[in-house]
Amino acid sequence: MPKYSEFLIDLDGTITDSGYAIMSSVQYALSKLGYDHQPEEILRKFVGPSLMDSFQNLYGMTEDQAREAVKLYREIYETDRMFEVTLYPRVEDILKKNREMGFRNILVTSKPHIFAARILEKLGLDHYFAYQTGPEMKDPSSEKVRLIRKAMEELSLDSANCVMIGDTKFDIIGANEAGIDSVGVTYGYGTREELVENRATYLVDDLYAWFEENVWWLMP
Repeated sequence: MPKYSEFLIDLDGTITDSGYAIMSSVQYALSKLGYDHQPEEILRKFVGPSLMDSFQNLYGMTEDQAREAVKLYREIYETDRMFEVTLYPRVEDILKKNREMGFRNILVTSKPHIFAARILEKLGLDHYFAYQTGPEMKDPSSEKVRLIRKAMEELSLDSANCVMIGDTKFDIIGANEAGIDSVGVTYGYGTREELVENRATYLVDDLYAWFEENVWWLMP
C-alpha cells in the first residue's frame, strides 16, 4: 500500500494559476493607496500568503492600513476577478484518480474559505474534495499550520498518512510544524530555493508524474 492516503492540497499556485486575478486586484488596491505601477516581482509575493500579512510585511502598513487595503482588494476581486483563473495541467486528473482509488483530497488554503469554495464550484472541482478549510472572512490569520491541524483534527487523520502539497514556503513550513511530509511544486508562485531551504520532503516539477511514481503504482 502507498504511504499516503490523505492529500492536503493548496489552491492558488498549486491547483489554479490565479496570478492575474490576485496580482491585478492587489495593484488596484495599492493604486488607490498611492502605490502605482508596482513591479511584478513584488506583486507575485501576494499569491499564497495572507493578504493582511503581505500588505504589512511588504509595504510596512499598520494593521488598520492593511485592513483598508484588503477591503479595496476585495472591491474588485469579488466582483470582477475571482474566477479569472486557469487549472494547471492534469490537476483535475489527479483529483479524480485519487477519489477513484479511495484517497481523500483535502483543500487547505490561505484564501478565505468562502472564495475558495465558490472557485472550486465554478471550476466543477468541488465534488472531488472530502473536506475544505480556509480562514473565515473576518479572520486575518491564515497560518498554514493552524489550517492543517484543523483539517487533521476534524477528520481524525494519522499524520503518517498525510502529505501537504503546495507551491510556497508557507505550505512547507506549515507541514513541517504539523509533523507531516510535504510536496513542493515548482510550477507555482514560490521559488525552488525557498522550497529547498524549508526542507520540502519532495521537490516536484510534474505533480501528475509524482503521483504515478510514488502513489498510484503501489496500488493493486
